[in-house]
Amino acid sequence: MKDLLVINPFINHIHTIDRSINEVVSVLKKEKFDYFIDLHHNIRTLRLRLSLGVKTFAFPKLNWQKWLLVRFKINQLPEVHVVDRYFDAVKPLGVFPDHQPGELFIMPSNEVDTITDFGCQPGTFITIAIGAQYATKQLPLDQLIRVIQETNHPIVLVGGPMDKAKGEQLVHACANKPVINSCGNYTLLQSASIVKQSMVLLTNDTGMMHIAACFGIRIVTVWGNTVPSLGMYPYTPNRNNQWTKHQVNNLACRPCSKIGYASCPKGHFNCMNQQDIPAIIEDVNRD
Repeated sequence: MKDLLVINPFINHIHTIDRSINEVVSVLKKEKFDYFIDLHHNIRTLRLRLSLGVKTFAFPKLNWQKWLLVRFKINQLPEVHVVDRYFDAVKPLGVFPDHQPGELFIMPSNEVDTITDFGCQPGTFITIAIGAQYATKQLPLDQLIRVIQETNHPIVLVGGPMDKAKGEQLVHACANKPVINSCGNYTLLQSASIVKQSMVLLTNDTGMMHIAACFGIRIVTVWGNTVPSLGMYPYTPNRNNQWTKHQVNNLACRPCSKIGYASCPKGHFNCMNQQDIPAIIEDVNRD
């Protein structure tokens, strides 16, 4: 995710690791930081905090409440977005949220010319983020085909190399529609540029959903095994109408995880197979 931050004017320097915090401990010690803000609050960051030995402010992860929701479907989580909960870590420093959307800066070299590449004027096409880290967060292929067949505008599919084959299946199945598969052909920031220029994004619970929230475009979200109650929905303060959600309510097995699985633990995948596809189609086509 480094590329999302490299040209952010509010960040002075970025330190990254490949496998172990040992790669950066000596460098970070030389920086002589006054404070350590821990927004992961896991074993790895605990080791880093102990190594640096500076005053630390940590993010309350509410793991107990998440466990209750996933294990017993008892929701004790606050109705607060995770971004606003991040700010709890820095309140002692006098830092508070400004209730503005997130910001993502894209360098000119990563801006995609949608006219040249796709023959689409900005603001005239629909972007669909077809992937997600886990299969149980992805709208199935047959459901996507139904949505695409009923859309009123050109479609650009975005995703990583692992989504390329799925994108080709969609192009083949919807040969009568103007569908462009960009999956695997563009970097993350280039895909973000495509999303920024679209009229609406249809997305699963995935990173592109959060990227789109920075740009003010309309977002149609589809939720499978995860739920917005976990606090990871699009962060759109003061833009309450920017995003809509589609989910199968009243499923006894949902949420089955706060992250996801390679396949449905129950075998039926009702959280996606029972989605109201006509409602999603209507939402995507809404002006």
